Amino acid sequence: MTQYRVSADIGGTFTDIVIEPSDGPVFVGKVPTTPENPATGVVDGIKELVPDLSDISFFVHGTTVGLNAFLERRGERVLLITTSGLGDSYTIARGNRHTLYELRYAKPRQLVPRRDVHEVRGRLSWDGKEIEPLCHDDFDAIIAKVRDEDIKAVAVCFVHAYAYPQHEAEARDILAAALPEVAISLSHEVAREWREYERASSAVMNAYVAPVVQRYLKTLQGELGDLGMGATVHIMQSNGGVSTAQTARRNPVFTLLSGPVGGTMAGTALAASGARKNLLCVDMGGTSFDLSLVIEGKANATLETELEGLPLLMSIVDIETIGTGGGSIAWMENGAMRVGPHSAGSVPGPACYGRGGTDPTVTDANLFLGRLGEKSLLGGEMSLDAAAASQAIGSMAPAAGLEPVAFAEGILAISNAAMADAMRTITISQGVDPREFTLVAFGGAGPMAAVFLAEELDISEVLVPRFPGTFSAWGMLQTDLRHDFTQSYFRSADKVEASGLETVFEKLEDSGRESVLAEGIEASDISFQRSADMRYLGQEYTINVPIDGTDTNEIIAAFHAAHDRRYGHASPGAPVEFVNLRVAAIGALHKYQHSGRSDAEGDPSIGEREVTFAGQTHATPIVARDRLAAHYTASGPLVIEEQSATTVVPPGWGVTLDELGSLVLTKEGA
Repeated sequence: MTQYRVSADIGGTFTDIVIEPSDGPVFVGKVPTTPENPATGVVDGIKELVPDLSDISFFVHGTTVGLNAFLERRGERVLLITTSGLGDSYTIARGNRHTLYELRYAKPRQLVPRRDVHEVRGRLSWDGKEIEPLCHDDFDAIIAKVRDEDIKAVAVCFVHAYAYPQHEAEARDILAAALPEVAISLSHEVAREWREYERASSAVMNAYVAPVVQRYLKTLQGELGDLGMGATVHIMQSNGGVSTAQTARRNPVFTLLSGPVGGTMAGTALAASGARKNLLCVDMGGTSFDLSLVIEGKANATLETELEGLPLLMSIVDIETIGTGGGSIAWMENGAMRVGPHSAGSVPGPACYGRGGTDPTVTDANLFLGRLGEKSLLGGEMSLDAAAASQAIGSMAPAAGLEPVAFAEGILAISNAAMADAMRTITISQGVDPREFTLVAFGGAGPMAAVFLAEELDISEVLVPRFPGTFSAWGMLQTDLRHDFTQSYFRSADKVEASGLETVFEKLEDSGRESVLAEGIEASDISFQRSADMRYLGQEYTINVPIDGTDTNEIIAAFHAAHDRRYGHASPGAPVEFVNLRVAAIGALHKYQHSGRSDAEGDPSIGEREVTFAGQTHATPIVARDRLAAHYTASGPLVIEEQSATTVVPPGWGVTLDELGSLVLTKEGA
């Protein structure tokens, strides 16, 4: 009996579904996203592709429900509880400014106003000694306020709780007994690290999105269960691994970037199967543009990030996101054309969708220039209205003082420039030479813009993987279960002994093993990745150094090398200190093995249409990707269509189909 591994990725415009049968081959589907209830689109998409949901053996889901709730400020009201005397620390935040001379600087808006920050007496010292017991009476007024004002989420952040969490655990017992329906987030469970403000911010973010994510996951699990799916629902996490929905409901902050991270993990799977180990992954969908790096086959990750100026402490794949996509709207401001970040979304969508949209978008420009055809989307199942696109372009072009063709190309040029700037942010700005990378383009709109983005950064090779429009969803099926654990370890490196390191790492691995076993993973499928946060004495921030063994001299040498790679210099004679020790507990998930591509049949030619490049119109062949023979080679101009995306090969570029089924685009003469 055929079993299925299924993944679903909700985007701003489409929800992507990837189905991996036990007997192959992989197939994909796209359905419009349903903003009013995202679970509806997921369930509808799966029902269309899998006849009997009881045959699903594994299901993983990438969701931006929590992220969207934060970005749109639709989360729940949160009450924050702090140690007595420290109630202002969250509101004061940090005094540093990223843009020092910005005259109109505005401090990031906190999720909890000062009136909802409450203090309780009780204090532990830096070494864990109880200076003052936790005062239970101080919780009475807090509990009354939560009940009277119908507050759905509470965050708790006590001083030194990252090392000694007993008072936070005691506070949860008090709150849970009195408020069983309220979501409670403890700072040491969300971010077990020093720096109180950042830890409080992480706990507050978790509490803010928790009720929204919990309701969504409960709805999704219920609807899939009602249709007969018995498989456990797994959720993609921001760290590049997956967890069960039950775990995600406890700490939903770990899922904030779960959708975009799927694309990066797909990139690591691509690197593992081929010779290209350095990849610049770009995912252009309907509403956003996400980009990340795979360096030497591993996803570039960070241990801290910011969302709209609010810090988060957690292991996270380093992803840059801007508001540019196929649905980005062109608009005029003081006589100048702008594109995005406003998006037409899925409703009403671009003008060419025929759903009531009238503003010109990136998709309308591509259709107007011939790079998209009226039957290009979803294998022809979704028709595009060329007349509506032409009307939208033509109505705004005079305001910009341009002819319609120049205006349409201007929309794409502005969109591409914004994306190229974002690409420079994660490469050139961090000392990475993008010319040493292969650009991997995916998302529904990514392969159309890929070559033009590559030219902006002088990249000579572009790779468009199989099923590019659903590549992020496919990447979720290539990941393993992962839980991260941290222990503060402030020590001068010259005073650290191997036995002491081993003791702490073994303790963290015991916690990791217990956590992964609870998710249903066999003990033989568990592995661990060790690392340490280190810095030179006197520095504020750290570098995470992977550790293999406990020889401190080797670890210190690895830190110097990592510092040199990151900042271009090192100080081998300077004193070094440890700050945190980390363990990632990995639970291997069993995957089906399929070949990279299936044998093509038939003539790939679909026809020919007029396509405009740089103001010149070319009679351009249109071919079907699923009918391209092995090692297919051609020169541009060329348009390659498939169900989930359209790849544009402009003049001066060539394309080859490699052994994995990926399209490799190269600049002629490079």
